[in-house]
Amino acid sequence: MLDAFNRHPTAIGESYAQHLAQAAAFGVTMVVAGLACLIHAIFPFWFEKTASDCIKRLHAKMSARLRVEASAAQASSTVQA
Repeated sequence: MLDAFNRHPTAIGESYAQHLAQAAAFGVTMVVAGLACLIHAIFPFWFEKTASDCIKRLHAKMSARLRVEASAAQASSTVQA
């Protein structure tokens, strides 16, 4: 059962706690962006760029993480070959 909790974090080079913190931070940011969208829908003059700025920051963070993961995977496969 514990393997189910550790499989993905280990695959991306994180501990369970590190993954929990990263995923929670992403989730909270998405909730805040969603609330900003809902408020913006009612008051279009508020939070004009808040959600899009949040999404851009999350995309940049995720893209950087994916590049690091890809580099690590490539290095690992090169060592094994």
